[in-house]
Amino acid sequence: MKNLLQQAGQTVIPPIVYLFMRIIWYTTSKRFHFITPIDEAQHVCVCWHGELFMSPQAYRKIHSKHPASAIISSHFDGSLIAGTLNLLKIRPLRGSSRKGAHKVLLQAFKSIKKGEEVLITPDGPKGPRHSMSDGAIGIALKSRLPVFIMNFKAKNYWQLKSWDKFVIPKPFTRVDFYIQSISLEGMELDEAREYLLSKMLEHTIQ
Repeated sequence: MKNLLQQAGQTVIPPIVYLFMRIIWYTTSKRFHFITPIDEAQHVCVCWHGELFMSPQAYRKIHSKHPASAIISSHFDGSLIAGTLNLLKIRPLRGSSRKGAHKVLLQAFKSIKKGEEVLITPDGPKGPRHSMSDGAIGIALKSRLPVFIMNFKAKNYWQLKSWDKFVIPKPFTRVDFYIQSISLEGMELDEAREYLLSKMLEHTIQ
């Protein structure tokens, strides 16, 4: 019975979540702050797990036609996220960059070789919030791709009591997106981790 309910949930829930996301998207006043220029060049893309409600939509606004995939956990919650991102034409790569890392990182590099951009939440799938796993950093360093950082702040919002303090902007509020491209090339792992973390914390809701 549990499996049947989960299968039903994987079919029904993502379209409902997607519809809610789009309603919020179209009813909010959005301002995009490009801290650095963003062109159509291939990137490794990152956002915080708690910002997944808006950041993938912002990504699709900026890179509307770029082929993309996203590393999503293999848990049930990940299935719901994967189904929702599919509707944004972002292909899921199932697995965690922390657990079963080797398999999912191989998938990510294959995606990059095909020309896709890979989206990662460095603190996913279970936190701690605003922590920095090595997945995004390792992919960026090995592929020598710049990192596309997406953050947002909403004037009025709901914030869930989940580990990631998931943020949902309220309808008709103002949402400011902060977009930047940075390079980690030539850095050691620890230096790159510190640098990326500092940049991702510059414009986020605490």
